Amino acid sequence: MMFPSKAFLSILFVVLSSADASPLRPDAGKATLSFAARVNARGAVNIAAADRARAQAMKQAGSMGKRSGRSSFSITNAVVTYTAQVGVGSPATEYTLLIDTGSSNTWLGANTPYNPTITSVDTGNTVDVSYGSGSFSGEEYTDTVTLSTHLVIAEQSIGVASNTEGFDSVDGILGVGPTDLTEGTVSDFETAPTVTDNLYSQGFITTEALGIYFVPSAASDSAGELTFGGHDTSKITSPVTYVPLTTMSPASYYWGIDQSISYGRSTILSETAGIVDTGTTLVQIASDAFNLYQTATGAVMDETTGLLMVTSSQYAKLQTLTFKIGGKSYDLTPNAQIWPRSLNTDIGGSSDGIYLIVSDIGSDSGSGLDFVNGYAFLQRHYSVFDTTNNQVGFATTKHTDDMSN
Repeated sequence: MMFPSKAFLSILFVVLSSADASPLRPDAGKATLSFAARVNARGAVNIAAADRARAQAMKQAGSMGKRSGRSSFSITNAVVTYTAQVGVGSPATEYTLLIDTGSSNTWLGANTPYNPTITSVDTGNTVDVSYGSGSFSGEEYTDTVTLSTHLVIAEQSIGVASNTEGFDSVDGILGVGPTDLTEGTVSDFETAPTVTDNLYSQGFITTEALGIYFVPSAASDSAGELTFGGHDTSKITSPVTYVPLTTMSPASYYWGIDQSISYGRSTILSETAGIVDTGTTLVQIASDAFNLYQTATGAVMDETTGLLMVTSSQYAKLQTLTFKIGGKSYDLTPNAQIWPRSLNTDIGGSSDGIYLIVSDIGSDSGSGLDFVNGYAFLQRHYSVFDTTNNQVGFATTKHTDDMSN
């Protein structure tokens, strides 16, 4: 499976909401797992610069055609992250793991120690993964991994950390990314089977697809869901419309699609290739498109946050930002184009400021990766990453037109 990179924090979190006590719901070849949303509370953080550096790193890696199996992208700059409670062993010890759609090794031991049981097998192999601003190394085990009483994965490859960096508040990672991202991470093996691989091979899901339901950070029900094997029809208000993956490199190395973007009635980015990335906080667009957007909105740059800033009167005049993907239009309303005002101080902004979530990717269009539809887009639209059919799908949700920001 080929999933986009996912950034994670390595500092103190504040919990916005909690997952259910029994978070997994099976449904005819699918399994839905709730997760908790957490927000970075460290103060000033230039999320635009962090996203931009991430995009440039992804461009470089994609243009090389093959990522080093031992490296991923920064885990320290995301503002919102997601965790799940996962049991390992029999009887199971529960661990708090970050859900990562951009890496594929599942590992633990950063805080809660690993407790071997009768199902634990030390393979004798070592594991070593770097995440840019964090890392772990240790031994590989196979063990029983429990997502719920209805979803128990046998003989799952896991890493047991003996050394970690950047994971002070969690126990490790639940890697739900592509198998090829495990390449070179486990000694004596080319790749290691992922959680998603084993869900499929052990018959829990009937297709290798992942549905992701994000909720705006400021919404009252800000817990999200992962649906392994398809999508959750209860979370969408329109059919899922699919588009094939782009063939344009380097976007084609990730979850790449083709789209155009319009502000009001004016096209600011003609159809081009870019990616859908759960690890990017903002919506990034090519520099020439960004300049058009800034001019149209009248926004000014705030150097502390790295975000565009508008006045109340300018906000009242904002027009819809429309993403045309495969002939279907997906809108970001004016409210969806602003950073949640309740979280302004979490990024070093003014409590009464109005910041925009559209940022400059750092290069003009024509690079082969001209936009990134990050969390700010995905919290308003349900997304499905379908490896079996090499496509990405989107649908509207009850939060598409939310006014919570």
